Order: sequence, then structure tokens, then C-alpha cells
Amino acid sequence: MAYSKTEEYDEQVTLGLVENYRNALTLLGEDANREGLVKTPERMAKAMQFLTQGYGQDAHAILNSAKFHESVSEMIVVKDIELYSMCEHHMLPFYGKAHVAYIPNGYITGLSKIARVVDVYARRLQVQERLTTQIRDALKETLHPLGVAVVIEASHLCMMMRGVQKQNSVTTTSAFWGEFEKNETRSEFMKLISSDLH
Repeated sequence: MAYSKTEEYDEQVTLGLVENYRNALTLLGEDANREGLVKTPERMAKAMQFLTQGYGQDAHAILNSAKFHESVSEMIVVKDIELYSMCEHHMLPFYGKAHVAYIPNGYITGLSKIARVVDVYARRLQVQERLTTQIRDALKETLHPLGVAVVIEASHLCMMMRGVQKQNSVTTTSAFWGEFEKNETRSEFMKLISSDLH
């Protein structure tokens, strides 16, 4: 049996975006009808819908879909979660890693769900600062844990390809709540995400 991959896109949204991207290419001085660009507006329309699919997803529902009663009350850390997002100021990508931890208070969630929550918010037009707090708040509001910690390290193409053009800069943001507001707990988390335990 042959491999088949199916992606679904909103036809009306796609048509509107195709027209806009075709106009943008023309305004930039290109010939939108030349061979290499004929299908580019459609590809861009579909790519942007894929890159912003987080608007149609619910982080709380994802966490609740694998929410289990458990008496564990030790720190759970998922680190090095790859993320790709779009800067809302310049519509250029930023990418990096998220490190997420929580201390259960009667409930845990599937580990993959934490990575999915990162994607829900990353796949929107974003700023890294807001992305960090949205991930924290989704875990806090759904699992009602004793504490949540999120640290994101990312490189921004809006700083690398244009503007100041600093190719080696990395932006780090953090959001802590509950037990992680205590120095001892926060330090343990920071040590865990900094170490190589593999």
C-alpha cells in the first residue's frame, strides 16, 4: 500500500490568502506568473495555515484528555521540547526549546500532552514572553498543581536576518508559579534543565 499524507485547509481562507500573496509578490517587483512562482501563493497560504494551526486547538482539552489521578508530588520535568513559532511583529520565525515542569497535586497528565501544549501556543503569531506565560497558565489552570515552571530559549530571525543582524543571540524567558517561586525549588529545576542526564 502506498504512503499517503492528507492535510486539510479551509478553502475560503486559502483562496483569500492566495490572492493576497500574489499581490504581495507583484508589489515586491516579482512576476507572480513566472514558472517558479505560479504555485508559490498557494504554498504560502497553506504554510501559514499550518504554522498558525494553534488558533484552532485547545490546550486545556489536550491536557484533560490524558489527566490521571496520581498521588505523586515530586517534580516532573520535560525539557528540550523543540518549538517553532512566528514573531507577530515581523512575521518571521523564531525557534528553540522549551523546558516545562510541574509539581502534581493529585493529578498528572501524559508527557506528550505537555509537548502538545507547547505547540498549541507556538503555532500562533507570538512573542516569546507571552508564549512562556501561556504554557505556564494552561498547566496551572488545568492540572491545579503545586507549582509550574517554564523556560524558553529561542533564536529570532527578526534579529538575525534583519535589523541588528545578530546571528548568535539567544533569548531566554521564564515563568514560574507556586512552589517554583521559592528559590530552592526553582534552583533544582534550573539545575535539572542545565544538566545532561542522558
